[in-house]
Amino acid sequence: MVKISGVLRLIRPVNCLVMSFAVVVGMILSGYNSLQWLNLVYGAITAFALTGAAMAVNDYYDFDIDRINEPERPIPSGAVSLKAALLVTCVLTAVGFVFAFVVSIFCLLFAVGAWIIMVTYSTVGKRSGLAGNFLVSACVAAPFLYGSLVAVDTVVLNVLLFASMAFLSNTGREISKGIVDVEGDRSYHIRTLAVIFGERRAALAAAAFFVLAVCLSPIPVVLGLVSFWFVPFVLVTDIGLIWCSLSLVGNPSRTNARRVKKRVLFLFVFGLLSFIAGMFG
Repeated sequence: MVKISGVLRLIRPVNCLVMSFAVVVGMILSGYNSLQWLNLVYGAITAFALTGAAMAVNDYYDFDIDRINEPERPIPSGAVSLKAALLVTCVLTAVGFVFAFVVSIFCLLFAVGAWIIMVTYSTVGKRSGLAGNFLVSACVAAPFLYGSLVAVDTVVLNVLLFASMAFLSNTGREISKGIVDVEGDRSYHIRTLAVIFGERRAALAAAAFFVLAVCLSPIPVVLGLVSFWFVPFVLVTDIGLIWCSLSLVGNPSRTNARRVKKRVLFLFVFGLLSFIAGMFG
């Protein structure tokens, strides 16, 4: 028997809500002043449903590992069966695609592409190291792009720039996470940069992605896409990312990599605030 509480734990509603919020942010950043609220709801539902489907299929494929490492999770604990997890995946995928199609055919195509990326990561990508890092970062950037597509039928430049910064900084964060998890990843033959090349070279790679994200930040100002209020927020983000880069390269230990990973998450929020603030004034 499937427990509702088990299904909720399986799909991780908080993660789903975060992705729905990212779609709303993408719509706001598109600069569309007369939002069609129904499309906003449809876009948020699509993000929620497809994220839930991704969480379910991820746990399905991680069943053997979770029996050892995370036995309290819904599937290994018996709260949700493998068959039920697949059913939840199929239902939520169908819901996401239907609401995407209601908005437009372009939204449906984008949703299908995002779903393929999420499933690819869950099935083969997570063991592939850098390629898996790119897949995760694509999933982070996708809802912002989708929000713009829902709002104005295209991806506007400032949303594309923010999504690119999010992609680059999150890739650096994922590489840092590989330094934190290097021992466990090595035992499970997960080919992260830290496993293949060592922690120091992985730290250099992570720092390179952080710096690339910083290099994109002046472009909205140069192109006149944002107001002055963009500057103070993005400066906090840039200085923070540069500091994280120097810290990680100087000390690529597991403990420091964990600290950097957490700080980058907060800096990501400041980066988001910079684009929102840049719409005013």
